[in-house]
Formats: sequence, structure tokens, C-alpha cells
Amino acid sequence: MSHRTIAATALLALSALACGANITLPSLATLGPEQTEDITVPAPVGEGTRLAISFGGGNLTLAPGAQQLVEGTATYNVSDLKPQVVTQGSSIEVKQGDLRALPNPSGIKNDWNLKLGGMAMDLSISAGAYKGVYELGGLALTALTIKDGASTVSLAFSSPNRADMTLLRYETGASSVRLRGLANANFGTMVFNGGAGDYTLDFSGTLKRPATTTISTGISNLILVVPLGVQANATVEGGASNVSAGPGWTQTGNSYSQSGSGPALTFVVKTGAGNLTLTH
Repeated sequence: MSHRTIAATALLALSALACGANITLPSLATLGPEQTEDITVPAPVGEGTRLAISFGGGNLTLAPGAQQLVEGTATYNVSDLKPQVVTQGSSIEVKQGDLRALPNPSGIKNDWNLKLGGMAMDLSISAGAYKGVYELGGLALTALTIKDGASTVSLAFSSPNRADMTLLRYETGASSVRLRGLANANFGTMVFNGGAGDYTLDFSGTLKRPATTTISTGISNLILVVPLGVQANATVEGGASNVSAGPGWTQTGNSYSQSGSGPALTFVVKTGAGNLTLTH
């Protein structure tokens, strides 16, 4: 459900309550002229940089190429959405301002277009109902955590991550999520938790070391893409109603394997119901 639908539903519920009681309804957020805010965050001195991006609803675009830690713009038409930067030592948060009134069910604009620097960092992204387009190839991410709600997200590592990533964690709701070039992320462990949605996890790229991925979803359509020639083993647990293994995959009970050379990918897939496709 989008943030606009949620807002409209909340207004209807409040209006119904107000009919039978002396209740003052909260005002809608006031739409104003579009404003574009420059966002520039210098890189902190020393190691252990942690960057958190906190975003509500709208459009969020991330790409490499900044000379500083973060460079970019935020365009919005509600003054409460003015972005803020909070710095505590080597921990930096770029966050959306808080709406002090109910969001207008239509007309709100909130678009962030940010570039990230090439220094080593632990990156976390938290968002609500939004559209995200992320190109993270060529960065130096030591860890990546993404938590969002009902969303549409396209994330790619089009070139190798320049650091060893200890953990890649993605938690989402009823969303459409496509992750590409995951072998290039250079993670040791990946955890993906989803609700009811459409999820594509594409492990193309160059796998430099063995990696383990644990996936838990509800009623969903899940596609795992593993290139031919990559060693892979997948154990499926739970009530997946349909498992489709493409050419190159061999089934033994609830385990599926693909032969290859080099480092291996290991998957543990826990599904409530739905479809799982293993392909290349």
C-alpha cells in the first residue's frame, strides 16, 4: 500500500470518528513551491565511517562518484521534508524531515538524487513506501543494510565492490525488489527477509570467495539467478508450492545443486508459500 493510500485511509477513519465526537482533525501537510536543497557531507577523518540514509516516501537514487562522502540534491514541496544531516564522530545520518501534519494524499514531491564517495563505509538505508534506484558498484562497502516497506527497488553492483563486505542484509515488506550483480558485492554472508512480493536476486558478477545467503519470504514469487559455471547449492525449507529448477540444476530431495568451479554459493531458502525459480 502506498503512502498516499495510507494517508487517505487515515483521513477517512478520522473523519468518521469526528462525526460522533468533538474531535479536531489534524491538518494536511501544506504543499508549497518546489525547493531543491544541495546536500554535501564531508568524509569524516579516520576509519570506521558509518553512513545512514533515512528516507520516507518518494524517489531515492544512489550512485557512486562523489568526491565527498555524500553529494547531491533533494527536491521537495513540503517544508517539513527539508533534509537534515546529523553527525556524531564517524557516524553520519542523512535523514528526511518529519511531517508534523498528515501527508497530503496527492501532490507531494520528495526526490533525492545522491552520489556516494569511494571511502570505506558501512552503509544503511531505511525507507518507507518509495521507489529506489541504487547503483553501488565501485564503492567500498564494508557492510550494507537496507530496510524498507512497500517499495519498488532496483539495486545493482555493476562493478566489483572494492572492500570485503561482512554482511549484506535486506529486509522488506510487500515489495517489488530486483538485486543484480550480487557476486560483485563481495559479501561473506547475505540475509534477505521479504513479505508478500516479487523478488529477483541475481548473483551475476565475479565471485571472489565462498558466500552464504539465507532467504526468508512469505507468499511470494522468488527468482534466484546463478550464472552457469558457478558452484551453487540450495536447500529449500517451508511450504513453497512450486519450485522450478532450470537446466544445469540437479535435485535431491529438497536440495538443488549446480556444478561449477571456483568459490561456491550456498543458499538456504525458507518460504511460506509461492513460487521459487532457480535459473541462470
